[in-house]
Amino acid sequence: MKLPTFAREYEKVGIECAQQDIDYARYLLRLCELECIDRERRNTERRIRQAKFPVIKSLDTFDFVTIPGLNKSLVLELMRCEWINKRENIIALGPSGVGKTHIALALGLAACQKGLSVLFTTASALVHELMEARDEKRLRTLQKHLVNVKLLIIDELGYVPFTAVGAELLFEVFSRRYEHGATLVTSNLPFDEWTSVLGSERLTGALLDRLTHHVHILEMNGESYRLATSKKRQKQTLQTKPIEKENSKPI
Repeated sequence: MKLPTFAREYEKVGIECAQQDIDYARYLLRLCELECIDRERRNTERRIRQAKFPVIKSLDTFDFVTIPGLNKSLVLELMRCEWINKRENIIALGPSGVGKTHIALALGLAACQKGLSVLFTTASALVHELMEARDEKRLRTLQKHLVNVKLLIIDELGYVPFTAVGAELLFEVFSRRYEHGATLVTSNLPFDEWTSVLGSERLTGALLDRLTHHVHILEMNGESYRLATSKKRQKQTLQTKPIEKENSKPI
């Protein structure tokens, strides 16, 4: 019956129930509750593994103070994941180091915890995988997987320009997911510069038309969080470094 928690906990729970004078029906109910809790934990862990997050990030460790222009209320609302069920999109825009990937990872983790399938990838890695799949005659299989996942997170769109073929394959992903699944994109470029990455104004316009139809935009302008952290660490090092005294010579 595949009830590992039953097999592991039945004796311990049985002793506890006997000591508390709990009847057999409530004993079974308690075991069922433990099985359900443990099964959900395992399912969540499996979804997190399948999401292929580079690291696990939660919103608890995000410093909203460093990005005062970011709509915190909107981010907290998005953590409820209703936008995913509505097949809406998110675009996080801002310079490098402001926490776009952190927000994307936190939203992806929240989706996994709510029972939704997630896949995380960078734009360049996705295009490379699409081109490789095309050459190996398995493009349809990959496209089907990309369409069926509830939330597709595409990080770092804008750092690497694509070839015409790569841009068309990426556009096909957005086109197939349009009103079929939720997509989250992070980019260091404003919309009017996306052509520099995709290479074609026509293709860029068509992609943005689909991506921004049902969208939540997160403006994340501010100082690089990584740079600020580095400066803070360097300052702390200088403050804690002992002052070396010059060797005094006897008179």
